[in-house]
Amino acid sequence: MEKTVFQIRGMDCPSEENLIRTHLQGLESIANLDFDIPNRRLTIFHNGQIDQIERSILELKLGGEKVSTETTDQTQFEENTKQKQLLWSVLGINLAFFLVEMTTGIISKSMGLVADSLDMLADSFVYGISLLAVGRSLVRKKRIARLAGYFQIILAFIGLFEVLRRFIRTEALPDFTTMIVVSFFALIANVTCLYILQKSKSKEEAHMKASMIFTSNDVVLNLGVIVAGALVHWLNSNKPDLIIGIVVFALVVQGAVRILKLGR
Repeated sequence: MEKTVFQIRGMDCPSEENLIRTHLQGLESIANLDFDIPNRRLTIFHNGQIDQIERSILELKLGGEKVSTETTDQTQFEENTKQKQLLWSVLGINLAFFLVEMTTGIISKSMGLVADSLDMLADSFVYGISLLAVGRSLVRKKRIARLAGYFQIILAFIGLFEVLRRFIRTEALPDFTTMIVVSFFALIANVTCLYILQKSKSKEEAHMKASMIFTSNDVVLNLGVIVAGALVHWLNSNKPDLIIGIVVFALVVQGAVRILKLGR
């Protein structure tokens, strides 16, 4: 790993930082960018030659000048470590609620809870994939975002098939109380996850955006299951539970399509 320091005279606010990040984001050799705006310095950790990076810096016409280049053993960066800590937190929350919703969904015969638990499981895989993306190049991050999108689409169609099967067969009424209570706690968990992800300084990167899209969808889905539970009780019918199952997987597909666009 090489560490190259640039003095950039025209970098005096976050706008120039964003401009530089955008301009350099396609270079796979870059492992990390460390901005020191008060001193107008940029430290780039990279693999291989610095020539292409230096040309890109000069193209910006911000008065960039290479100060030094040296070999370093550093492979872990503060920003990457924080990303991993955030993603491990939301991964743990989603895995825990996958187990809770799957178990209570089966016991209460609620397809809404089962569907939402599978969505939680899909999210867990997404967060795991995002953990693999931390510290990688922009191109690899976009590939990982695409992988997450395709995985979500496959899972959504499997779940949709199960919901349609239950429409055809006669099923017992789900326990509406369990649906409402469990979904309420899942809602709190997803709001917490969304708050955690919003704290990330790298939330604009493709793999982090993918994680936030999934979590935003989950908040809506949890509210939908709560409403479906109330309708099951009011109408004395399992149809609201099955309908929310269809809605769950339709939203999952929609979120997957948005993530595939991020991976372009």
